[in-house]
Amino acid sequence: MSKPFKLAVVQCKGNALDAGRFETLTRLIREAAAKGGQTILLPELVLHDYFCIEENQAHFDLAHTLESDASKSLQALAKELGVTLVFPFFEKRSAGIYQNSAAVFEADGSIAGLYRKMHIPHDPGFNEKYYFTPGDLGFKSIATKHGNLGVLICWDQWFPEGARLTALQGADVLLYPTAIGWDDSESGSVSPDEAKALEARHLDAWITIQRSHAIANGLFVAAANRVGREGHLRFWGNSFIAGPGGEILARMDSETEGVILADVDPARVEAERRTWPFLRDRRIDAYQGMLHRSGN
Repeated sequence: MSKPFKLAVVQCKGNALDAGRFETLTRLIREAAAKGGQTILLPELVLHDYFCIEENQAHFDLAHTLESDASKSLQALAKELGVTLVFPFFEKRSAGIYQNSAAVFEADGSIAGLYRKMHIPHDPGFNEKYYFTPGDLGFKSIATKHGNLGVLICWDQWFPEGARLTALQGADVLLYPTAIGWDDSESGSVSPDEAKALEARHLDAWITIQRSHAIANGLFVAAANRVGREGHLRFWGNSFIAGPGGEILARMDSETEGVILADVDPARVEAERRTWPFLRDRRIDAYQGMLHRSGN
């Protein structure tokens, strides 16, 4: 069993490649470390505006490797602060192969692991299939000095299969770097009251599905979302950390940049799974149908 650690979640705007934005990002990381954060989670595609709002070949030029200056700078910062840093980035693997990825920088400056987004959405304003090749590394738990981390990305958070498979690898916490928000282009056809109710319903569904992963798997869950308006998208923030019983331990609002923290104690995972032994009672002999896209 890994040792308890303090988890920090950073909520911020995108486009950290802008000098001022990068300064803000590093300040928030330092703030998280100063408050005791040992593992720090950043939002999805944190170095860029959410370029997937449109299909534009020029945006492929934003992709980079972990040898980029910004990546190396954040890797060095993790080592300086002695923290584990989960860094989501637009990965260029080769010509024509680009992925939505997250690297885990270890507290000694090494790279503890890499995750590539498995579930790729494609909706108006979220044109991710145009840019990203689906992940090929599978679901995993990444062992670090500060805990066993199950890293997934945004759209992955809606799929119980990904959460369960990651939990089965031994993760203490599921970490979801995220870029999700309200699409103002969809609100013109309904009244302001109806639009407000729809927004509230979408936000509640997003929080509820992730809390359900905590409950069903008996482990901690955290989501780091961005904030701010980009085109017709308003990113809804509300980054949070939930305990193994689904309880909200810390949560941000829909507008503020900042940091939240909570203690992650693997002993809570053990206790929760003894009380609710869902993993014990799984009927793995009867789930073959899960490998088919439909029952028809």
